[in-house]
Amino acid sequence: MNKKERVKAVFLGQEPDRVPVCMWQHVPEEFWDDDDAFVKCQTDFLKATDVDFMKLSGDKFFGWPDPILDNIQSADELWQMKPLAPDHPWLRSFIERTKKVVDAINGECYTFMLIYVPLSYLRLQVGYPMMMKLIRENPEAMKHATDVIAESVKYLIDGLIDEAGVDGCFYSVQNAEWCRFTEEEYLDWVRPAEKKLLDYMNTKSDMNIIHFCAWEEEPNRLSVWKDYKAPVISWSRYIDVYDMDLMRYWTGGAALWGGFDNRPGTLLYEGTREEIEAEVKSLLKQGGKTGYILGSDCSIHNELPVERIAWVVEAVKKFSK
Repeated sequence: MNKKERVKAVFLGQEPDRVPVCMWQHVPEEFWDDDDAFVKCQTDFLKATDVDFMKLSGDKFFGWPDPILDNIQSADELWQMKPLAPDHPWLRSFIERTKKVVDAINGECYTFMLIYVPLSYLRLQVGYPMMMKLIRENPEAMKHATDVIAESVKYLIDGLIDEAGVDGCFYSVQNAEWCRFTEEEYLDWVRPAEKKLLDYMNTKSDMNIIHFCAWEEEPNRLSVWKDYKAPVISWSRYIDVYDMDLMRYWTGGAALWGGFDNRPGTLLYEGTREEIEAEVKSLLKQGGKTGYILGSDCSIHNELPVERIAWVVEAVKKFSK
């Protein structure tokens, strides 16, 4: 099988010739305003690691570009937010740069673009403290704001799939840490816009991935995402659910993507090649050949030499012979 055939088999619930591998890094900030350098950073990563597909980076296009958010002080100001026009420069620049990356990959593998939940786009603009202040001050105003963002992100998804040529979305669901909201608050305040966007992207592609993001130490309240459906679920093994069989049961049979701790100081960063190979062998046994993609909890920090990711790919090939 080639890379696309191997990954497609996982999405269809079929047995591939071997378990696919994918890890990802964010593009360093010094490359964000240079499209050629940005593209090269990602194609160089693919060449150096030989991963089976690419989770593309949306670096630079994280915070939401509504001027109302720039110096916001009161939740009542959120009622002024309106959807972006389809030709808004933020949307167009994001789509056009992504097309350059996809064109440079030239069909070698599938590509998936990071899409944040609506609340996270707002949080990335104003910060966690202000996000929490606004949502607790006026949950209805925040629900209006996130719904507005969701409507605009639909335009982004259209352009990324129809124009840029990405194969699906990597939907990073966040903000469900146990310390942040009660289940009732999350379901009322956060879920409506978040689920609306997931449902929309599932009409655009049957190759979407949901990422249960756990980049903080506090575990997620996974129950709020129980009915979020996609063929592949990327999860945080070292923060949320360690046991793969339990996670597979919990997701209702979706293929799992993960395995390594992504945080500095852990095995992937500090282990010998032999130790990393031993972990790969263990993960392949735990994950099984069907319904598993070997990867990491979340993004790999840029200080990790990419050759260590290549060690993981080579180990999978070695143990799959």
